[in-house]
Amino acid sequence: MGHILFAAALLSLTFQADPLAPLAAETRVLVEQLLTGNAAPLARRFDQRMAEALSRPQLEQTVTGVRQQAGAFRAVTGTRSMSRDGIRVVVVTCEFAAGPVEVSVAWDDNNRVVGLNMRPAPLPPSDDAPAAYVARERFTESEVTVDAGGWPLGGTLSMPVGDGPFPGVVLVHGSGPSDRDATLGPNRPFRDLAWGLASRGIAVLRYDKRTLTHRARLATASDFTVKEETVDDALAAVALLRKTRGVRADRVFVAGHSLGGMLAPRMGVADPALGGLIVLAGAVRPLADTMLSQVRYLAALDGNISDEEAKQIASAEALVQRARTLKPGDPPLTGALASGPASYVLDLRGYHPPTAARDLKMPLLVLQGERDYQVTMTDFAEWRAALAGRGDGTHLVSYPTLNHMFMSGSGASSPAEYRTPGHVDGAVVADIAAWVAGRR
Repeated sequence: MGHILFAAALLSLTFQADPLAPLAAETRVLVEQLLTGNAAPLARRFDQRMAEALSRPQLEQTVTGVRQQAGAFRAVTGTRSMSRDGIRVVVVTCEFAAGPVEVSVAWDDNNRVVGLNMRPAPLPPSDDAPAAYVARERFTESEVTVDAGGWPLGGTLSMPVGDGPFPGVVLVHGSGPSDRDATLGPNRPFRDLAWGLASRGIAVLRYDKRTLTHRARLATASDFTVKEETVDDALAAVALLRKTRGVRADRVFVAGHSLGGMLAPRMGVADPALGGLIVLAGAVRPLADTMLSQVRYLAALDGNISDEEAKQIASAEALVQRARTLKPGDPPLTGALASGPASYVLDLRGYHPPTAARDLKMPLLVLQGERDYQVTMTDFAEWRAALAGRGDGTHLVSYPTLNHMFMSGSGASSPAEYRTPGHVDGAVVADIAAWVAGRR
């Protein structure tokens, strides 16, 4: 940064106080109390909708779930804040035994809490060297904007060197707020995929997720569905990639991970001109059921289910039952490790991705890590059963040593594994590249 700009920044700090500083300080205290066993002060600040959706016991169980994955809470290490459309969001970074966690608290203009989210905080890669399959001299990168009608999202286009035309792939995130690299701890799996595929002559577009970029604007949304969360932006990214010079418009593919893979058939229905769909660990079961399966797995991982873990399992079971009986207009569905408005759950009720994919007139590639505890081989078996005998370039592959992030490991997979630096396995990149190349 130049000296003149730096001086201007100092003057701004000297004469203009941060209007959100008092709220950030208050939020920091409330989050620290929450994570040290006193949920009452934060719960008392909930607005009516939040109070109905997330009781104090449920809030405490949610914290238990975070500790189960991230270890013991150690300290609050920082805050940052943002504001839009009357909603102020304070993000509190907290250090846990297994690494940092971000707690996002959304406030309305009456100083009531209208949203709460906890997720692992991004970590700088301990080794920023690319994977062995990446050849940086074979592609360039440029910044782009993906916009599905008033929701601009920053993105990165990885473009092979040469005149082309090249096939193109749009990478679509899993659940929760996520940046364009799908950063988890020190790992950047979407960057690995983009760089690996671009090294092999495939243009790749990745972008920040709407729930990350516009979290303040979405904090009070009451009719939110996966269409607004994921599908609309993926289709906008496809449209942008099709118009990019050097890209073959008739050979643009969607590669969806986890929730993105679950929703890939919806994208195929919405855009029949897609070159095909790539499903990476595509969830099949209802989201609440998937979450319950994860809670049970993590509780049993050490061979002993504590009383606290048993309560969390019971809460997740209650969440599943409520999801099955939810009606339009009901309060948001909230519980241990999962939340969403009724509209979100109802939109997916009865949706079975493999069945939806079976009827599409486009090729499908379905990939699955056999050590994945989040989307399991049970889900993969449903993809295999539904797509059995389907031709037209349909191919399914599972990898014995890979986890949910398609990174290699051994033994039972756990959240701690995601904090270890690594790269998407080269076999996954090679299989996607070969399959795309075969779609003429």
